[in-house]
Amino acid sequence: MDTVFIEDLIVEAVIGVHAWERKIKQKLVLNIEMSTDVAAAAATDKLEQALDYSAVADCLQEFIQASQYQLVETLIEHCAEKLMQTFNIPWIKIRLSKPGAVRSAKSVGLIIERGKHAANN
Repeated sequence: MDTVFIEDLIVEAVIGVHAWERKIKQKLVLNIEMSTDVAAAAATDKLEQALDYSAVADCLQEFIQASQYQLVETLIEHCAEKLMQTFNIPWIKIRLSKPGAVRSAKSVGLIIERGKHAANN
């Protein structure tokens, strides 16, 4: 399996448990790794055969901007489910950072992995 990645995707969303957080949009930064087999795309040079990272990014941005979850745990779990189902991704790893959420830290967040990551043969 091969890996397609998106690095430092910035999305603004309503996220958080505090009353003030429910009234504003906050910056989220996402790093995504997705397993796929690039052999067909490489052989044909056709986008239809590839995991289109632009379409993935657009889908993720639209989904997050429309959401209003309280917990980043809930948001990231639903992001993984949405991408895996929409793009038939067998394995995904997402790192979600919430810059400025803790005053003395550059950023906080979490990393999840879902699905089965096949080893390269």
